[in-house]
Amino acid sequence: MADTAFQVLSDFFARYGYWVIFFGVMLENAGLPVPGETVLLFAGFLAYHGRLDLARAIVTAIVGATTGDSLGFLVGRYGGTAFVNRFLKRWKFVATRFDNAQKLFLKYGQWAVFTARFITGLRVFAGVLAGLFLMPYPRFLFFNFTGAVCWAIAIGYVGFLFGSSWERLVKFLKQLDRITLAVVLSGVLIFVVVRAVRKRLQK
Repeated sequence: MADTAFQVLSDFFARYGYWVIFFGVMLENAGLPVPGETVLLFAGFLAYHGRLDLARAIVTAIVGATTGDSLGFLVGRYGGTAFVNRFLKRWKFVATRFDNAQKLFLKYGQWAVFTARFITGLRVFAGVLAGLFLMPYPRFLFFNFTGAVCWAIAIGYVGFLFGSSWERLVKFLKQLDRITLAVVLSGVLIFVVVRAVRKRLQK
């Protein structure tokens, strides 16, 4: 599988260069299941071998990630909201839970936008959810952009540092995803417990 990805990405980069980074990252962040992170890692890998400029690859990824998430935001805001509103009119008992979730997202969702950037799978939904829950766009854009900068620099340099072995890079990526997901889930669990304890103390 790793060899196949290597051959496919090598061919794409040979033909289209930095456009592969932009569209790969942009489409993933817009909500499509495209392996944008793998594309950026491979760009760092190629930079190690002198076939790409690392700084230019990282900047391209930042622009692609910010653009893609903004497109996802628009899809959630203008497409998802209309669908959800029709659904909530039919199922009133869900409306209260949805409103509570929206309030929670508007209060803490900017950190979800930032953190989701580093978790494969969640990146696809961050922008869409922010738009769906009507997060103010300036706030979304700030955390979207800062998250994109941190993510692109980290992933680009990881690809560069593991440039001597593509197989080692793939294994490291899988381990990193598990660790990041575990940390985020632990943080969410701690937040839920602390919130529940505070509510009990207030009573």
